[in-house]
Amino acid sequence: MLMASCVTPRRVNYLQDMTHGSQIELENRFEARIAPYDDLSIVVSSAQRDQELVAPFNVVRDTKGGYLVDVDGNIDFPVLGKMHVAGLTRLQLQDTITTRLIRGGYLEDPFVVVRFNSFKIFFLGAAGGKVINVPNERCTFLEALALSGGLDNFTPRDRIAVMREVNGKMVMRYLDPRSSDVFNDPFFMMHQNDFIITDGMNNGTIRSEFTFWTGMVSTILSVASLITSIALYRAMSKK
Repeated sequence: MLMASCVTPRRVNYLQDMTHGSQIELENRFEARIAPYDDLSIVVSSAQRDQELVAPFNVVRDTKGGYLVDVDGNIDFPVLGKMHVAGLTRLQLQDTITTRLIRGGYLEDPFVVVRFNSFKIFFLGAAGGKVINVPNERCTFLEALALSGGLDNFTPRDRIAVMREVNGKMVMRYLDPRSSDVFNDPFFMMHQNDFIITDGMNNGTIRSEFTFWTGMVSTILSVASLITSIALYRAMSKK
């Protein structure tokens, strides 16, 4: 009961500084960018009658039917060869391939579609871990929390960590969903293979801890009571 009474709306409510009609100036557009180990689907088509001209560009090298971005951020695209794609959005990559096909004289009117074959985020909390499969190619921090099932009342909001690989190093930042400042945090836009890590105990853990310490206190009180009784008995016997 004491632990439950400590949980107040101020500790757990999301975006507490926003009210009806609030507007937040966003510093960044929420677009997913390609990163090493992403699996991309790239399809080239054309309005030209001779579809044999298009066929060479749709021969994929990945056994899963896509293009796996290597550790250096490159893919090996048919005919065009090695391309550096890390850091690009899928629309930017579509434009890049389209431009190279036209300038190289391969196709007059190519139509290129790029998609992420997989977009996963990993959630590690007090109740365990889970893999979040993002249904589209865009996911924010708040959307990832919603897809994970949300946070229980005992999870500290000021210590929700997002960890990702940046230039060969694992970088961690703490995001607080209680404040609208979260919208302009550089880690608010989730990247593929990001980790969300939370602190705290879930209800089951709290019940277990409570049961354990209740048993310990009960045992200590019983031993103390026994010692006291023995001491009183000896004192009375001497009289």
